[in-house]
Amino acid sequence: METFELHAHPATPPLAVTGLSARFLTVDGQWSTLRWRVEGAGSLVLPPFAGKVRSDGLWQATCFELFVKPRGGQGYAEFNFSPSQAWAAYDFSAYREGMTDRPVPRSPVCTPRQGQSVLIFDAALPTGALPALPFEFGLTAVIEEEGGHKSYWAIAHRPDRPDFHHASCFAGALEAPRVS
Repeated sequence: METFELHAHPATPPLAVTGLSARFLTVDGQWSTLRWRVEGAGSLVLPPFAGKVRSDGLWQATCFELFVKPRGGQGYAEFNFSPSQAWAAYDFSAYREGMTDRPVPRSPVCTPRQGQSVLIFDAALPTGALPALPFEFGLTAVIEEEGGHKSYWAIAHRPDRPDFHHASCFAGALEAPRVS
């Protein structure tokens, strides 16, 4: 599956982070696994361990996100994955409207691994929490660096300000498997 280079919104450039990429690693009948790779992560601030708990407001600190909508649909789902292992999932009926908690059959598994200058973050999400294929998606991240500085990363952005809910951020597509 394709690896996407995420870009910091020009209104929120990073301090030391030099690159961020993300991709779906696997999608099968049980689990969908995603990976984000942060380069230049030496001054990255990670939230403290919270355990596998559903929690709101994760985007206020370093957080990795997936936005998914059925092809041609107005409604979409948002998934937030924190290096603290906390997570969140929401449904929206339209752009920033009708927000409700999205059912997730099991807690996602969030696994951060940090080296001196690289952070690898994997999130395993039960595939049953995703809409049926084909769908459009956005892979995004909020990156907090020392001093409280935040940058907002996505495959594509709206030009004026960071807004992961905007249609421009749904820049990826995952197709249904072809049956021969």
